[in-house]
Amino acid sequence: MQIWRSLDDVPADLGRTAVVIGNFDGVHLGHRQVLARAREIADQRGLTLVAVTFDPHPMAVLRPEHAPTTLTSIEARAELLGHAGADAVLAVPFDRTIAEWSPAEFCRQVLVDTLHAGAVVVGANFRFGSRAAGDVAMLEDYGVEHDFTAEGIPLDGGPMVWSSTYVRTCLATGDVAGAAEALGRPYAVRGVVVQGDQRGRELGFPTANVPTDGLTAAPADGVYAGWLRRLDSGEVLPAAISVGTNPTFDGERYRRIESYVLDRTDLELYGVEVEVSFVERLRGMVAFESVEQLIVQMDADVDRARELLRA
Repeated sequence: MQIWRSLDDVPADLGRTAVVIGNFDGVHLGHRQVLARAREIADQRGLTLVAVTFDPHPMAVLRPEHAPTTLTSIEARAELLGHAGADAVLAVPFDRTIAEWSPAEFCRQVLVDTLHAGAVVVGANFRFGSRAAGDVAMLEDYGVEHDFTAEGIPLDGGPMVWSSTYVRTCLATGDVAGAAEALGRPYAVRGVVVQGDQRGRELGFPTANVPTDGLTAAPADGVYAGWLRRLDSGEVLPAAISVGTNPTFDGERYRRIESYVLDRTDLELYGVEVEVSFVERLRGMVAFESVEQLIVQMDADVDRARELLRA
């Protein structure tokens, strides 16, 4: 997947394109409806499909105290956008200069001069330009002026509209099944495995530890069944996953995601980038009175994870 990190990175000889625009954080089912329509148009008209997103999230620049946690890094987002039909991704480096562009300036700079748009597809609630002054109707008018078609697609999700905010709300309560329903796949977090305190190894459950940075969304503290994927080899392994701060051992100063790969004690994962995906919540986080009680519960967690994952 080609990722362009600025307008200047886009090849000058890029032909006409079909363009989708949005934050696309998580690339949920609503986003994928937009991409499916754009892919259809691109195939019909022989256009390259480019997904335009923003890095960082505009709220991180305009109102950082209210910026949401992210569901996907730009790299993971580009991978998901590619799976959904995009040929390339333009990650516009969002700053206050771009925030001040009028809707007309945004159209000229991004859609006309850089991407040579022949078609633009966005969500029905799409807003753009300074103070979000532009909407789909305005985009359609610019399209008439600059020779591209434009349309807005409803982000339907049955009785509701799918959104990245909905996914974050599900994760905040540990409802990873609800998040997966909106995403069309289990929610996943990526990171490099670091050495922890090795208590899991001492208890017979060695874990791959991935710290959370506070900027990326993670499910509520608790224990989950899920999968660990090595990004170096693509190997996918069933896992029982703990999110939290180890309350039985008085907790740690930071939250982390600890994955015990079922029935494996031979893995060497330090320094390996992994993707941890969450299938179902097993229980909340509990401070046990003794290590023996913890081990009994961990055995039960592993059995339940094995049953859910049929591993």
